[in-house]
Amino acid sequence: MQSQHAAKRPAPPSPDGPLVDVGQAEAALVEHYPRLVRLAYLMLPSEPGGRGRRVLTAHALVQRALPRGRTAAPAIPAQPRQSAGGRAAHSARSGRRPERPAQAARPAWADDRAGDPGYALVRLQVVRTALRAGPSRRRGTRRKRTGLPALPPLPPPLPQVWGLRLFPRSGGADELALEQRLSALSGPARAAWVLRGPERLSDDDVRTVLTDAGVADAAGALREADRVPAEDRLLGSPAFDPCSLQARPTDLVRRRRRLKAVLAAGAALVVCGALFGLPDDGWGPEGAAAPPYALNRAAQAALDPGKLTQVSPSVWKTSARTDFSVWPARGDLAGDAGLLRRALAVWARPGERVRVSATPGTPSGGPAGPPQLLYAGVVDNARVVVLHDGLRIARYAEPVDGAEGAEGAALDFARVDGADRAGASALVLGRSDGNIRYLTAPWVRAAGVRDLREPGVDAADLSLTGGVTSPLAGPAPKPGSCASWNVLELTDDAGTRLMTDLGELVPAVLTAGRPGAARETGGESADGPARESAGAEVSRTWSPFACSLASMRSAGVRSVNAWAFAEQPLPDASDAGVGSPRPGDGGGSAAWVCTRAETWRGGGTRVQAQFHTPGGPSGVVAAQAEDVPQCGEREPRVLAGVLWKSGAGTWYLLAAGSRGTTSVTATGGVEGTAQGNLLTLEAEQGAQADLEGTLENGEPVTGLR
Repeated sequence: MQSQHAAKRPAPPSPDGPLVDVGQAEAALVEHYPRLVRLAYLMLPSEPGGRGRRVLTAHALVQRALPRGRTAAPAIPAQPRQSAGGRAAHSARSGRRPERPAQAARPAWADDRAGDPGYALVRLQVVRTALRAGPSRRRGTRRKRTGLPALPPLPPPLPQVWGLRLFPRSGGADELALEQRLSALSGPARAAWVLRGPERLSDDDVRTVLTDAGVADAAGALREADRVPAEDRLLGSPAFDPCSLQARPTDLVRRRRRLKAVLAAGAALVVCGALFGLPDDGWGPEGAAAPPYALNRAAQAALDPGKLTQVSPSVWKTSARTDFSVWPARGDLAGDAGLLRRALAVWARPGERVRVSATPGTPSGGPAGPPQLLYAGVVDNARVVVLHDGLRIARYAEPVDGAEGAEGAALDFARVDGADRAGASALVLGRSDGNIRYLTAPWVRAAGVRDLREPGVDAADLSLTGGVTSPLAGPAPKPGSCASWNVLELTDDAGTRLMTDLGELVPAVLTAGRPGAARETGGESADGPARESAGAEVSRTWSPFACSLASMRSAGVRSVNAWAFAEQPLPDASDAGVGSPRPGDGGGSAAWVCTRAETWRGGGTRVQAQFHTPGGPSGVVAAQAEDVPQCGEREPRVLAGVLWKSGAGTWYLLAAGSRGTTSVTATGGVEGTAQGNLLTLEAEQGAQADLEGTLENGEPVTGLR
C-alpha cells in the first residue's frame, strides 16, 4: 500500500535543507551548466530521433530546472566526500565488487560543489524531469517500471535549432559499449548510476535523491545499476559531452518541400482569418449602414465628413463651368458631422432597410473619393443630404422624428455627368403630399410655377430661401388625370426656362423648336428655334402635348424637345373628324409635332410623332420609336402618318414629313403618292400602310415606327 501511495504522489524535497531563492539557484545553474546538461544527457534514454534530439532535450530540462520562488533544498550535500572503507563495506553488504578509493582521480568536468544547496536543488529538479522525459513509445513501460505518475507530454524543447542537426562527437568502441549498457537500464537505474558515479554520492544519498524525485523503488534502482560498472574515464569523453557538439545540415530537399507547404498554409490561414474576421454588425454611429466591405485610404477618405468638398458661394461667378461642380454648400445642417457621416456611410454601404433608387444607367456604388456637399438641412419631415461626385447626384434622407439613420432611410441616385447650365439649374430636395421642393442653382434669380395646360395664364411666383423653393404641386397629381401639368419656371441672366418633374432627382428641361437650332440665344430657323429662354412660347407649344410627358417618367430623361414640323389641312373640314371635340368645327388644319426625350446616359432616347386636330384637348401619339436619330440634331427630319375619321364618317390616311420632303408614298393596305411633304388618301378602317419619302437631296426617309 505504501508503494502504491508513493506512485501516486511524489515525495516532496526534504524540509530539513536550507531555503534557496531563485537568484542562488540561477547562479548555480549558470556556473555548472555543462555538468548539469551532461547529467541530464546520461539519464535520458536513447531518443528515436537520434542523439540530436536527446541533446536538445537535455538542454531543455536544465533550462527549466529553476524554481518559481524560495524553495527548501534537499538535506543532501551537492557532492559529499566518503571514505573508501565506507564504500567497501557497503559493497560487501550489497554483493558488489569493491569500489575505487575515494581519492581516485575524477574527470575534469566533475568539479567540487560540496555544500552548495542551490546546486543540490537544481540537480534534484533535473533528475525529476529526466525521469519523466523520453520517447512516447516507452513512456508507458517506464511508468510501470518506475511507478512514477503519468504526466502530459513535454512541449517542444527549447532552445530550438532550425536548419542544423547537432550531436556529440563520435566515440570509440568503449564509449559505444557503455552507451548500449546504459540504454538497457531503466530510467531510475540510469539516474542511480549517474548519481553514484559521476556525482560521487553515497548509496544512502542516492536513495534519498531518487525518493525525492518520485521513484517508488529506489533500492531496486540501485541494485539494477550495479550491473554497469563505473567508467569515469569514458564519461570524460566528448561522446558524452552535450555541450561539445558537431553541426550538419538537415534534409535540404525535405526542408524545401516543408517550407512551401508552410507558406501555402500560412496564406490560406490569412485569407480565412480575413473572411472570418469581418464584423457582423454595422457601425453604430452610422445608422442604417451595412458592415464595412473595405478598409483602405480612399474608402476611408470618402467616409470622412471632414474631407467633404465645399465650394465657396462666389466661385460660380468667375468659373468657366456652369454645372453642379460650382454649386456652394447650403442648408442649416451643413456642419452636422453626425448626419454627414451617416449619409456617407449609407451611400457606401446601404443596409437592407434603406430604400435605394437610381435612374437607368446610374451606378449606385460608393464614391471613389470625398464627394462635394451641395445641401444638408431639414426638408418638411426629413433630414436631407445632397452630394455630388462628378458623375452622380446622391440624396440621402432620414425621418426627423425617427431614430437617427434607422427605419425610413432613403438613398436616391441620378446621373448628371456632362450637365450644362440648363440641366444644372435645379434638383429635387423632397416630395411630400404631392408637393415638391427644389434646390436651385446659385445663378437663378427667380422661380415660378406654370401650368402647361393653361398657356395663357401667367406663372405664379415661388419664394426662394437659401436657394430652396416653396412647395409647388407636382404635375398630374391625380392618377389618370391630366387636367393640369405644373412645371418649374426659372429665370437667370440667360433668360427663362421650363423644367418638369418626371419622378427623378433632376427635373427635365423642356424646349421647343427645330433640332439643332440655337437654344440659349434664341437663334431662328425656318421651322422656328429650339428655345429655352421664352417660357410662355414653350408653354404654348407644349400645351396640347403636356400629358405625353407622363410616359417618360423614371427613364433618366435629361431634356424633351417639341418640334412642330408640319401643318396639314383636314379633308371634309366642314365636319368634325376624329379627335375634334365638337362636331361642326369649320375649317382648320391639324398640327404635327415630334417630341424627342434625351437621356443622361445617351441611350434610351424616345421619339414620338403626335397629331393634334383643331380644338382637341390633347395630341394623339401617331408613331413612336426608341434609339432612332429622327427628330434629333443628327437627323432633323421625320415622316409619320395616322388613320383619321372625318365627321362625315370617312377614314383617311394622313401623312406628313418635315420641311425638305419632296414626295410621300404609301404602300400596303393603302397606296398612293403625293408631291410635297403632305399625303391625304382615303382608307379603310384598320388599314395598315408603309410610308416612304424623298428628301430634296434625293435621300430616302422612312416613316417613324
